Amino acid sequence: MNLKNWTSDHTKGVLLGMVFPLICIPLVILILSVVQDYGFGELWNRFLHFYQVRIQVLTMAIIGNLGIFYLFLNKERYNIAMGIILGSLVYAPYIIYIKFF
Repeated sequence: MNLKNWTSDHTKGVLLGMVFPLICIPLVILILSVVQDYGFGELWNRFLHFYQVRIQVLTMAIIGNLGIFYLFLNKERYNIAMGIILGSLVYAPYIIYIKFF
């Protein structure tokens, strides 16, 4: 992608791709607490203190971006869809850092 072709739709997509997983993290923890019969607070503390749990929950929250990606793809808003993918890739260095260091 050439930066000369960068539009405000790309920026909207990047911001959406970065913020949506942060919104999904509590939802993922809530679903896991119901399924695994744990308390929400207990899983939240595990998320904050154990990097293995943090990686798993964050990865599941990033998968939530696929829904909004396909939504904008079907509406033929390709620039926003591309921005969502780029926003999701912003989390990759953080996940790699947690996993290996």
